Amino acid sequence: MIRIIIAEDQALVSGALAALLGLEDDLQVIALAKNGQEALAMCEEKQPDILVTDIEMPIMSGLELAAAIAEKKLTSKVIVLTTFARSGYLRRAMTSGVRGYMLKDAPADTLAAAIRTVHGGGRAIAPELAMESWGGEQDPLSERERQVLRLAGTGSSSTEIAKLMHLSEGTVRNYLSEAISKLHAKNRVDAYRLARDQGWL
Repeated sequence: MIRIIIAEDQALVSGALAALLGLEDDLQVIALAKNGQEALAMCEEKQPDILVTDIEMPIMSGLELAAAIAEKKLTSKVIVLTTFARSGYLRRAMTSGVRGYMLKDAPADTLAAAIRTVHGGGRAIAPELAMESWGGEQDPLSERERQVLRLAGTGSSSTEIAKLMHLSEGTVRNYLSEAISKLHAKNRVDAYRLARDQGWL
């Protein structure tokens, strides 16, 4: 039996996924998490074979969750299940140790097959994404620039970002300036939009 935890902040989606996967004889959903932080704690406690996670969730994103699982050397293998068909997200997912990357509009049996493939030591990537990942621009942002830009995109001021990240305001402005320059953007809002559209946030 393959033991699975699902991390998804939308209860309806989470419940539907659990119900569909529960129809498979060899799959067992053992827990549902509403955010990345909760999912990480559950993975540490329950040690599932597979973690199926969305990307955009409160507190900790799916990609941050995957990176934390790799860092803590947990045995759970991660499959991202998302609506975002962006090569930037796929590249970041792969560097975070993700073993599968599937789209939410895929049939349930496709996800079940991906879970079996990943559990068996393979990789499972939506075909349309595998092709797209060979094209597209490379992510130019550093991790710090990405964090600062993500906060700026939610409307936080340089002062607020500095407090949240325990940095000086000057350092925050430098990171923002670098990100704006690298993305050839007009301002921080434009930079956030461009980076988000590419899947770099």
